[in-house]
Amino acid sequence: MCTTLCDNDSFETMMQFTSRSCCLMFAYGNPPTASRRPELLSERHNFIRKELSVFLGELTGTFMFLSMGFAGTQLANESAARSNPLLPAGATSSTLPDLTKLIYISFTFATALTANAAIFSDISGAMFNPAVTAALWTVGQIRWVRALHSVFAQIIAGVMAAGLISVLFPGPLPVATSLDASVSITRGLFVEMFFTSQLILAVLMVPASPSKPMYIGATLFIIQLSSVFLTGGSVNPTRSFGPAVFVGFDTYHWIYWLGPMLGAGLGSGVFALINSVQDGKL
Repeated sequence: MCTTLCDNDSFETMMQFTSRSCCLMFAYGNPPTASRRPELLSERHNFIRKELSVFLGELTGTFMFLSMGFAGTQLANESAARSNPLLPAGATSSTLPDLTKLIYISFTFATALTANAAIFSDISGAMFNPAVTAALWTVGQIRWVRALHSVFAQIIAGVMAAGLISVLFPGPLPVATSLDASVSITRGLFVEMFFTSQLILAVLMVPASPSKPMYIGATLFIIQLSSVFLTGGSVNPTRSFGPAVFVGFDTYHWIYWLGPMLGAGLGSGVFALINSVQDGKL
């Protein structure tokens, strides 16, 4: 159309002006037509639907993971403190040794994570942990919108899981994380940071495959064995926040947020450094 106008116009000035205006119109393009609006609405609808499914997946998956972990911790701590609360009146049960309690709690959390990660990995990525979500956002694997609503879902799920266990199991709620008397606040902070970085490295560096949940669960098992008696083995802010809503917040509760987030940064940094070396960027 632009060429036709330029060829047929007898006035040279008008020809140049018309040609320039026409070419500018084609360069910048026309506004979206009505036929494009259904496509834009469909894309927006698909985006909302996808993000909603991620939100529900994180809410449900985190709830199931922490509920199972809290249930095992509740049983282990109650049986170590007194007779099994689930036995009938008058029945007796020997208390569990500390080492047995440690293995029991660690195995419960590890298998709970493995099972729910396998179930929800294709729905939401099975993050279940604000520190993991922060690490994935840091390395560019998820967008900030998904990171924000996933963390919100995880926090809600942590409170719901702790509330469920407090209702289902009799007695107090000894699943809250706390520092051992021999562990200072500074030391506890670095324990949480270091062991969270180990979890982050497992999440980022193990290739995606059907067996990945098993490897991440094994990583959490080792972390729990090493840190439960020091800090409670949180490595997950929602794991500490949920029970604290019901039993109260310690003055050092902040280490269960700052420590894992620092661990997320440390693990993400190591992952980025290794990738840069492998790709020849350093």
